Amino acid sequence: MTEYFQCEECKQSVKIVDKGKGQLTCCGKHMHMIDRFESSDDILDFAIAKEQEAHDFYTHCAQQAKQLSIQEVFKDFAKDELKHKNILIKAKQGKVLKPSDKQIEDMKIADYLVDITPTPDMDYQQALIIAMKREKASFELYSDLAALTNDANLQTTLQVLAQEEAKHKLRIETLYEKDVLTWD
Repeated sequence: MTEYFQCEECKQSVKIVDKGKGQLTCCGKHMHMIDRFESSDDILDFAIAKEQEAHDFYTHCAQQAKQLSIQEVFKDFAKDELKHKNILIKAKQGKVLKPSDKQIEDMKIADYLVDITPTPDMDYQQALIIAMKREKASFELYSDLAALTNDANLQTTLQVLAQEEAKHKLRIETLYEKDVLTWD
């Protein structure tokens, strides 16, 4: 079981990828483990909050970026996150999505890049790395959440969203390959 922890104060959540010693803290308090979701609505509420968090992150990055091109990249990503949030809200209202049969390519570029902390003066390459890493994490989140439910409709919706995140990651990796990994 994948472990997620959440802050009671700000509702920030994190996924444990490597166990260590000590306790996770946020807002000056210990974070608590989300050991189970009580219902499909709990899973959807969690996913909706994560999409809002991603939107807010990208919006903040766009506002902080000094270069217009980077601002635009982050604004586009923020719009995509709102689309995902709306899909989840509709799923909560009973709408069922149908997954695509098409396999999404994984270039795995994000797997070999170090994490970058956003800064106001980051360059285009750094912005793409941040976005790639976040989209990869979102794909993993939806895959994990789909595995947690027995509700077939919810499972399908979460798998569709995982596919969407994989598409976004591929789009960013393609930009990275074209614009950054150029051979002169």
